[in-house]
Amino acid sequence: MSNLTIAGKEFKSRLIVGTSRYPDPHTMIEALESSGTDFITVSIRRLNLKAGSGEESIMNMIDRNKYSILPNTAGCFTAKEAVLTAELAREALETNWIKLEVIGDDETLFPDVTELLKAAEELIKNNFIVLPYCNDDPITCRKLADMGCAAVMPLGAPIGSGMGLRNPYNIQIIRDIIEIPVIVDAGVGTASDAALAMELGVDGILMNSAIAGAEHPVKMAHAMKLAIEAGRLAFESGRIPKKLYANASSPVEGMINS
Repeated sequence: MSNLTIAGKEFKSRLIVGTSRYPDPHTMIEALESSGTDFITVSIRRLNLKAGSGEESIMNMIDRNKYSILPNTAGCFTAKEAVLTAELAREALETNWIKLEVIGDDETLFPDVTELLKAAEELIKNNFIVLPYCNDDPITCRKLADMGCAAVMPLGAPIGSGMGLRNPYNIQIIRDIIEIPVIVDAGVGTASDAALAMELGVDGILMNSAIAGAEHPVKMAHAMKLAIEAGRLAFESGRIPKKLYANASSPVEGMINS
């Protein structure tokens, strides 16, 4: 299986994993290990950058030599909030990579496209490597790609819903018209969802709730690792065409006559 490359940086795994909502930090570390990921995302607005009051900082537990960190702007509702959060992340974590999230409301958690485009444009001007979480809208994705985003991250379904790919046709169109990496973000609920997305040719998947919220997060993380690999290998292999009628797998020519 080929590696994932974003903005010239190569990752061995095509699975990006979130670090929130685990039962405890130690389960999170075990799940990250089990997933095989080398790229993880953290919410800068919720991150405890320093241990305090007996709480163990996530960043103190994460091996920065093993995992690349992708801070995100989760919880931001305006372009201004998102830009300020990204600047804080760059200073605190010493990275200009940012997963850009600008949410329209706290009920659906769908992106606010107008504010998202505004924030992306400003961050790119400020030399950020921007990976925007966006709707599964081919036009929005093309605009984000054209302005210089390093990847686009269309949702498969609402955040935390576990509904899988609600509109695989849009994801396929996005993959067909966008040259930069396409990462499915949000909606994956189980391993079959991940495999299906990868079979469409997307470059990777970002997930959090599907692993962290599973009954056994460490086992689910390993299942997702295998699903990502299987789906990508299937895409790279090229599936047989679908046919309405049977097509014998063994040739009938030269058969012995009865």
